[in-house]
Amino acid sequence: MIQASGQQLGSASDLEAIRDRLGKQRSDDAKCVRICIGTGCAAKGSRKLYELFTKAVEETDTKVEAVTCVGCHGFCERGPIVVIQPGNVFYQRVEEPDVVEIFRETVIGGRVVERLLYEDPDTGDKAATCDEIPFYRVQERIVLAHNGEIDPTSIEEYIAVGGYAALAKALTTMAPEEVLEEVDRSGLRGRGGGGFSTARKWRSCRKAPGDPKYVICNGDEGDPGAFMDRSIMEGNPHSVIEGMIIGAYAIGSSRGYIYVRNEYPLAVVHLKGAIDDARAMGLLGENILGTGFSFDIRINRGGGAFVCGESTALMASLEGRPGEPRAKYVHTVESGLHARPTNLNNAETWANVPAIINRGGDWFASIGTEGSKGTKVFSLVGQVVNTGLVEVPMGITLRRIIEEIGGGVKEGGTFKAVQTGGPSGGCIPAEHLDTRVDFDELTKLGSMMGSGGMIVMDQNSCMVNVARYFLNFLREESCGKCTPCREGLAQMLHILDRITHGKGQQGDVEKLEQLAELLEVTALCALGKTAANPVLSTIRYFRDEYDAHINDARCPAKECRGLFRYKIDEDECKACGICLKECPADAITGEKKVPHVIDQEKCTLCGMCWDKCPFAAVLKV
Repeated sequence: MIQASGQQLGSASDLEAIRDRLGKQRSDDAKCVRICIGTGCAAKGSRKLYELFTKAVEETDTKVEAVTCVGCHGFCERGPIVVIQPGNVFYQRVEEPDVVEIFRETVIGGRVVERLLYEDPDTGDKAATCDEIPFYRVQERIVLAHNGEIDPTSIEEYIAVGGYAALAKALTTMAPEEVLEEVDRSGLRGRGGGGFSTARKWRSCRKAPGDPKYVICNGDEGDPGAFMDRSIMEGNPHSVIEGMIIGAYAIGSSRGYIYVRNEYPLAVVHLKGAIDDARAMGLLGENILGTGFSFDIRINRGGGAFVCGESTALMASLEGRPGEPRAKYVHTVESGLHARPTNLNNAETWANVPAIINRGGDWFASIGTEGSKGTKVFSLVGQVVNTGLVEVPMGITLRRIIEEIGGGVKEGGTFKAVQTGGPSGGCIPAEHLDTRVDFDELTKLGSMMGSGGMIVMDQNSCMVNVARYFLNFLREESCGKCTPCREGLAQMLHILDRITHGKGQQGDVEKLEQLAELLEVTALCALGKTAANPVLSTIRYFRDEYDAHINDARCPAKECRGLFRYKIDEDECKACGICLKECPADAITGEKKVPHVIDQEKCTLCGMCWDKCPFAAVLKV
């Protein structure tokens, strides 16, 4: 096990000396058990697995170097995940009774437990390591490189794998302008949604008059289905902190904040511990590594308001005021937090910085497309076989992400659309699956990169209802400061509600388009200006579904209640009586060995019969 150093680092050479010592303590042949305690695996009981493995070590004479908790591996669909060293044996869907067998067979005996390995659904081949699994094979990991490998609560493990080397390099061998030039060469654009040039933002903040200057990490990730920044902050908090220190050096800042939503308790705990450890070792605070540069970070917890993902609203919240945006005619790099020059990037952006400084801007720029460099982390969720967290090079197609990494649509369903960019993004249909994923190409399709949410929908998804869902989310999360957003979203939602209830009127689609245009032109902040994207993109690609709802009071996807009915298929019905017993409205009749029938006048469309029928004999028509 890597031991705590207890050493205050006074120079870059001190850092390298301790890295060398820690590296010698690491051995690929040492017996280690690594248990993922990312939020997904923890929800499935991985904390208990850690306790059981720890107890197993205590009760045996076998020498085990460490039983360690690690961050999210990304393959959330297959959690809890346990990796055994030596050999990087990758066990998935591990349950409590499996611990004794894994410990006996693999940790002690060096044998693989075949039934716990990943099995390729197409070939039936077993994968002993993550490198053999298609989910990982297509990925290229920079930000997530050490997630699942190191203990996020150990600064020593981060240092041992190269942590803070970029900071030492920047502070001792590079002038601030040289750091800016390296980031500029990399082509790094903000991963929080706007896609603005990181170097350009840093340089503008550096040149802006006024002191002190602030740097902020936006960890207030609020998109439905998104957990990219969460997993980075939980699994490798030091990468974010190191990136912020380097950015602060380039900008000329001495004060930093990490704004993280309070619903991310594990991220808060890990970040706080990482900050304390970095400060104790002289990597944060006064005179970092003896270079004369001083910088410190404080954590602020947000209340979960979606609008606080917007820079000016976030800064207002940091100041103790309501999280409401302001007009952008004065940029935050000139007058942000406390009316001082302020640079804000999200956690993923900051976590890219150490790799850029270590390996060079040209290396980073060699990955991706002309206008979108490097990799991007996405949360892949929805009706896809392999849900989880993925990091892919910019320019990869949507098809490769969904089919090769995601394993295609669940249960043999048909792909219908993928929603990218969070609530302010758009829905992209099957005809554009071969589109390259980058900032510009997704925008051309009426969507956006956003922070990296990617929700896959199948043939059972009603696109009108999808638009209504996201608009309802945005209406509830709107701060209400500006009239176009406050009233415009409410009016759009009212129209969509009518349409999904079969009460749509001729001209409703045109009204939605007019309101969308009004929002784009007049809303105060970017969240309001892009709020109509889900509506516009579904109208653009799925206009026929709107027409069916309005003209025929029919939902083609059979999702909108009241716009379809349930019917029992006589040929498939086994007359088991389950639906009859479960129906709360007594709308089903039938005898033994006689196919049952639904009385349409009594049916309340609750769907209980459809949910409970074990023979799929209940149809939506």
